[in-house]
Amino acid sequence: MPKSAKKRREKAADFSKAKLKLGKGKQLASNVIDTSFKARSIALPTQSIVVEKDDATPTTKRKQSFDDLISHLKHYSAGTRKDAIFGVRELFEVHPHLVETSFTALVAACVRLIGDEDASVRKALLAFLNWLLPLVPVEDLIPHIPLLLLFTTSAQTHIFPEIRIDAVRFLDIFLELAPDVVVTGWTEGNTGHGKRVLEGYLGILSAGTKFGGAEGAAQATSTASVVLSPQSKLIVLRSLSNFIGHALSPSSKKSDELAPALISLPTWYLLPFFSTPKALQAYDQVFKTSNQYSKHMSWSPETELESFDEDFTYMPEGVIGPIASPWSLSDLMDVGLSNGSGDPSGDTSFIVHLARTLYATLVATYLDCAPVVFSPSSNPPEAELHLLATTATIIRNLYATILQNSAPVSGQDLVCDEVRTLLGYMTGYFPFRPATRDAKTEQVFQDMNVIYCELTSLLVLVTSRSRSKGQRRVTTRAHPTRTKAAPDSSPPNGLALDPKLSAQAELVSSHVIRLLRGEGDSGAQLPRPLTPAMYVALLPTMWALLNQSKEIKEQGGDSPAAVIIALLEHAIRTSSSSSVKRLTIEFVARIILLEKEVEYQGHFVISSAEERQKVQDWILHLPKVLWELGSNNLATSDTIIRALLRLLQRGSSVVQHEQITALRSRLLPFFTIFHPVRGQLPGPFTKIPQSSSHIRRLALDLSATIMSLSPNTDDSAKENGAEDLMWAVVTSVKDTPEEDYWAHLTRAMANC
Repeated sequence: MPKSAKKRREKAADFSKAKLKLGKGKQLASNVIDTSFKARSIALPTQSIVVEKDDATPTTKRKQSFDDLISHLKHYSAGTRKDAIFGVRELFEVHPHLVETSFTALVAACVRLIGDEDASVRKALLAFLNWLLPLVPVEDLIPHIPLLLLFTTSAQTHIFPEIRIDAVRFLDIFLELAPDVVVTGWTEGNTGHGKRVLEGYLGILSAGTKFGGAEGAAQATSTASVVLSPQSKLIVLRSLSNFIGHALSPSSKKSDELAPALISLPTWYLLPFFSTPKALQAYDQVFKTSNQYSKHMSWSPETELESFDEDFTYMPEGVIGPIASPWSLSDLMDVGLSNGSGDPSGDTSFIVHLARTLYATLVATYLDCAPVVFSPSSNPPEAELHLLATTATIIRNLYATILQNSAPVSGQDLVCDEVRTLLGYMTGYFPFRPATRDAKTEQVFQDMNVIYCELTSLLVLVTSRSRSKGQRRVTTRAHPTRTKAAPDSSPPNGLALDPKLSAQAELVSSHVIRLLRGEGDSGAQLPRPLTPAMYVALLPTMWALLNQSKEIKEQGGDSPAAVIIALLEHAIRTSSSSSVKRLTIEFVARIILLEKEVEYQGHFVISSAEERQKVQDWILHLPKVLWELGSNNLATSDTIIRALLRLLQRGSSVVQHEQITALRSRLLPFFTIFHPVRGQLPGPFTKIPQSSSHIRRLALDLSATIMSLSPNTDDSAKENGAEDLMWAVVTSVKDTPEEDYWAHLTRAMANC
């Protein structure tokens, strides 16, 4: 059957060529893509052919100026933003003078990258700021910290957890460089970024900052609750611990800049054992360095001896020290703070709320990590180990601040219960010791042992403070003040009614004695000695053990006598060059001088013959330490001379005629040395620089005081060493600025 005409036409159409009509072009296919575009102008910023650049403008290897890099920091590409950060660092390394002139513009561009969603950009910015900000002077950096904190606190609440963790890393940099600005306003009701920073920490930990009523629990402030890994949680808790440490000690930055030998010795733990806070303040001034806290008198040839009201031998701060200078406002503020007139810890009620808010998080972290860290069969994982140590540090910082406050605080009883619960969790593992010997791990465990001892001693002191109420004092001039319990009251200053706390104190006592003796829990030597910070942290513990009442002594365990013997042996055994030596000398001298304080109401007193002998051995070893130090550690030399001077001035019962005679002979090498071959040589006294003239005058005061004390009537001046010491001092001060000073002291001794 032939095909239809229609099909023949369709078949022919496939091979036929369409005829174009006049005036019409070729028709485009229906599926063609239109690539045409219209633009008024085309910008080519990177083409050097159209941009005129100044040849003197500093550029990178890629010929990018600072303005180019700033514009690239806002680029949509993450790689371009990261390369711009590297370019800015390259530019500043080659041209460091640009940092000062371009810092403001750079901060304004970089703050937006703190919450950047690309991890590589945040990592590059973190490394860049960690390198750049320490190079900027603090006074130039502080005005920009609020802007940096504004974007950082915003990143702390970001929806992505990794951005929140990186925001904490940025905070660590700011805390290291300008901690006071970061923590300002951290308590409620104050201005500053500190409160937002703290809320960011608690939001990451899902702890919250809102309280349901005065005694209510905390309510979560973050709806994006994320279970943090141990590594991420360690980053947050370490930063939070650093933040709390700076907030509770706003002057820590300044103290860190001082030499380790200038670490101050706290005395707040003695407050419950003095009748009034003013009595403790007067006692605390005994060892204050003369050039910081005391006004002094300078001798002049026209000065008449009759113008002085007191004999120099019994003058605590009379004719010693450098030339007097007017007190400035900062000096008065320093003295006020040292006397306890200020509250460096801020609002204690807020700290109580913060401690209760973090309590559940801290307990959960401790219970999660403790079984793994304290396992006796395996070495603890590094993340869990440091996480546990950081948790213990936060607990100590918060609860120690609350319990050290002598004034009653709302919720303090609940805080004490929380501390008892925490100590109950820790007691099962105490003393903490690692499964394997490693120096760093052992140091971390030793720090946690010190924290446990400190928390236990705080509870003991709080108990002593509460039980000291209702007692009456018996004061006499012949003996120190003592306390006597009321007929129906419980034993004073004791913990006899709390068996659990008594058992914990006994464990602490045994551990502290082993620590002072340099022994491990199994009798082995410790790999590292006590550091100054650890020794200061142990002071409340040692005082709580020394001040146990008779009722507690009868319960068994280590007696206060064992603690004082171990303390004195450690003070004698510590080398002269040790950074702990000055602290041991001041603490031992302070507790010995307590017997002469009329307002003292504690139980501790040097009583037994063994204790007195050990104290006398400690006193006689001080001239040797003074000679060994020479001019290498003037702060320790100042403390040694001041300790001996105060013991002699106040007539301590442990310093008898034999000790005075021995001190005269042992002080001779400090002024003059007799060498069998080389003959007479100048002693360390002559090497003390004139810039520390107050120490030279302190040594002269000590020598004059020793020679002025009444010797035994059966001994001559030559036999008891007074004549030799006089000759040695005269030889040492000859042709020096102290020669006139010694002449006035000699005249004063003659008139006594």
